[in-house]
Amino acid sequence: MSGSTAAPEKPAQLDERLVHTSPLRKLLGRPELGSVVGAAAVFMFFAIVADSFLQASSFGTVLYAASVLGIMAAPVALLMIGGEFDLSAGVLVTSSALISSMFSYQMTANVWVGVLVSLLVTLAIGAFNGFMLTRTKLPSFIITLGTFLMLTGLNLGFTKLISGTVSTKAIGDMEGFDSAHALFASTLTVGSVEFKVTILWWIALVALATWILLRTRFGNWIFAVGGEADAARAVGVPVIRTKIGLYLGVAFAAWISGQHLLFSYDVVQSGEGVGNELTYIIAAVIGGCLITGGYGSAIGSAVGAFIFGMTSKGIVYAEWNPDWFKFFLGAMLLLATLLNAWVRKRAEATA
Repeated sequence: MSGSTAAPEKPAQLDERLVHTSPLRKLLGRPELGSVVGAAAVFMFFAIVADSFLQASSFGTVLYAASVLGIMAAPVALLMIGGEFDLSAGVLVTSSALISSMFSYQMTANVWVGVLVSLLVTLAIGAFNGFMLTRTKLPSFIITLGTFLMLTGLNLGFTKLISGTVSTKAIGDMEGFDSAHALFASTLTVGSVEFKVTILWWIALVALATWILLRTRFGNWIFAVGGEADAARAVGVPVIRTKIGLYLGVAFAAWISGQHLLFSYDVVQSGEGVGNELTYIIAAVIGGCLITGGYGSAIGSAVGAFIFGMTSKGIVYAEWNPDWFKFFLGAMLLLATLLNAWVRKRAEATA
């Protein structure tokens, strides 16, 4: 017997895919966690300070305010996850409404003709943003700022040229208006509570965006190009196609929002929409999207929009001066960003 002992065998290395992940770690890894906590805090706050906030009718009003923002916030969130911005999104909504209205009125056609023409033109503008971004390599901030300025001028210039004023002509008596109103601007009554159809559009778009992000190859591409575009391109991700597709998504949502604007009020003011693009970005950031891209969720954008709806209407129900709204919006942006950063650090620490 030599007296030597065999070296102990090393334990087999577990596949990291088989390692059990605790529910807490999964929860901390969700981008929208911070916004959900913030939404609960805002809800409790206004439930205490505003007596009418908890009424059923108030709930429908809050959801409507959230849905109008949320329809745009969902595709803007996907765009931000992909590492880009769209500063023209607000005025693009107005452009979409103006095109539908003026084309229908001037051509004396069925309003659905104007709606379809508006869809084609709005998608073309979105494709233009994506094409210019990928071809020129300029920052999306510069590209879409240029589009924002051009659309602002075109909205006002064409409306004055065609209508003679800064607003469009009424089209409420034209053929097809009632059916278009039913699709884009109708009101549904559930019990004693009225809900705008935009809430259904909002839910559908958030569900679609979430499915794309989490269940499709395109969703993987979005995270990849937002994290590191050059590395994504090196492993075969179609970066150009992905970014153009994201801008088309924003344009499609702008078309929906524009039709709601038109068929809710019958006429459109050419100067509307300026500044709304920042609100869409704020909702996405409050919902957990990073400014640097590669991280976020569509559900988070919905929570951010819901916080916006609660705050904007909660201030009214509390009978406060509405001038305070911007202060609360800015405070929520800062607090949500800090909370989201803390949650990410905790998630990385427990990984």
